[in-house]
Amino acid sequence: MANNKGLSSPSQPQIELVVDVSIVATPSDQQGLQGTVERLISPILTRFHAGYFRISLSLCSQALLWKTLGEPSDDAHAIRHILHTLPSTAFVLLWSLALFILASLSLIYILRCLFHFELVKAEFLNDVGVNYLYAPWISWLLLLQSSPFIAPRTVYYTVLWGVFIVPIVVLDVKIYGQWFTKGKRFLATVANPASQLSVIGNLVGAWAASQMGWKESAVFLFSLGMAHYLVLFVTLYQRLSGSSSLPVILRPVLFLFFAAPSMASLAWDSIIGTFDNSSKMLFFLSLFLFMSLVSRPGLFKKSIRKFDVAWWAYSFPLTVLALAATEYAQEVNGGVAHALMLVLSILSVLVSLLLMVFTALNTNMLVTGKDDPALNDPNDGCTTLP
Repeated sequence: MANNKGLSSPSQPQIELVVDVSIVATPSDQQGLQGTVERLISPILTRFHAGYFRISLSLCSQALLWKTLGEPSDDAHAIRHILHTLPSTAFVLLWSLALFILASLSLIYILRCLFHFELVKAEFLNDVGVNYLYAPWISWLLLLQSSPFIAPRTVYYTVLWGVFIVPIVVLDVKIYGQWFTKGKRFLATVANPASQLSVIGNLVGAWAASQMGWKESAVFLFSLGMAHYLVLFVTLYQRLSGSSSLPVILRPVLFLFFAAPSMASLAWDSIIGTFDNSSKMLFFLSLFLFMSLVSRPGLFKKSIRKFDVAWWAYSFPLTVLALAATEYAQEVNGGVAHALMLVLSILSVLVSLLLMVFTALNTNMLVTGKDDPALNDPNDGCTTLP
């Protein structure tokens, strides 16, 4: 009895366990947390579309431009020497930024495919949206070509080229096959400026293949792209007057008119090994189309009143044109050619920088669409064109 009294004595220390029920995760709480995460991510996935890869197209091509300008050259022109003084660290940082953005966009689109496949299917059936399905693969090919870590004639380069080119060929078979057989995508009814991305995909693939010495594959992709480019170019010129006009917000896509011949000149230059007359003719065509568009600023006035991801359509074509001008200047080695290269390169860099600033300032609008009710359409940027 004495021992029991000792145990129950008030003088003995007592330990009290207090359980905070609020921090214990119950199954219902876990479901609520999961639902909250889904509610936060789902709006992003539903709004996201392949048109956002315009950003990666711009950054990856910009990295390739900086790499080209920084490469050693036999060109003794003073402007070229100045460009060679560009710090290599800046190029590596730009390439790393392009890789991060492209990987992030690719991850988001993979999640969209997993959780909202019906929207991806609708995008594939859209006359404009289907063309931007080429954009991620074009971006990866451009990033591969500009890589400071992977040389063109290595196993890694070859394997990655194969991984990135297969989806482009699969899309070619599906889309070009319907153009040819007059299926659901009869070219006369679905042709629009964004259709040139399908051509650019083949030309970028040909350019990358020629750099690793696969001339036959390069010629195959080049011929496939150019054959359909000629048909597409004529079709776009001969659209019926009764067709609906290009939506105002998508007018920057018109810059793809000079992106395709610019890329063709670069691909042919890489296949032949010199910027010959064929490459020059394609470059001059792209330069003429560029001047034709910039001489009509009123055409783009309404499209720049409010920021949209479609603005990134300005940057990629300008960068490709600057790349073609760089190869042309190296071949001609004249003052006018180098001045043209310098002007186009500076213009390309400035436009890309401005777009990055505007995108950073309007990130909330692009992600949530709260600033513009018209942007709440998950297929925004994929409006059906004539």
